[in-house]
Amino acid sequence: MRNMLRRIRGAIGMGFTWAAACFVVGTVPRWVFGVNTDVPIPLIFGVFGLIAGITFSGLLALTQGRRRFDEMSLPRFAGWGAMGGLLLSALWAKAVGLGWGDLLAVAPTFALASAICASGSLALARRAERRELPDIREDTADLGLTDQEKRELLGGGK
Repeated sequence: MRNMLRRIRGAIGMGFTWAAACFVVGTVPRWVFGVNTDVPIPLIFGVFGLIAGITFSGLLALTQGRRRFDEMSLPRFAGWGAMGGLLLSALWAKAVGLGWGDLLAVAPTFALASAICASGSLALARRAERRELPDIREDTADLGLTDQEKRELLGGGK
């Protein structure tokens, strides 16, 4: 039960992180190009980012299982992000009733945005993991000690 709650909390955190990034991207048309619309573009991008982040997190949990972030490659992570973006674009196109031509225009954009967000998420996770101190209860094999250092630490001597 505790593991399931951790995964749900992680998925929601991933969704909010992606929502923040997409919200910032949604402000660019207004600031850079001076686009004024009745629709709040940053909010719409933020909602899509939230849904895309949660979708990606679920997809990652299903496919990568118990792998740690340092065991995953950046291209694979970006690939799963792109797959999540394609899945989101298909679901959105189905809900809105878009035709195939519209879907083919929207899907690559969602896939690219999701791949970029996934790559950024992995980079942030790796950075946070490096800053974390090792747990005191960890076994010496997990600390990356050499065989000589293990013998000295355990009192094996020279």
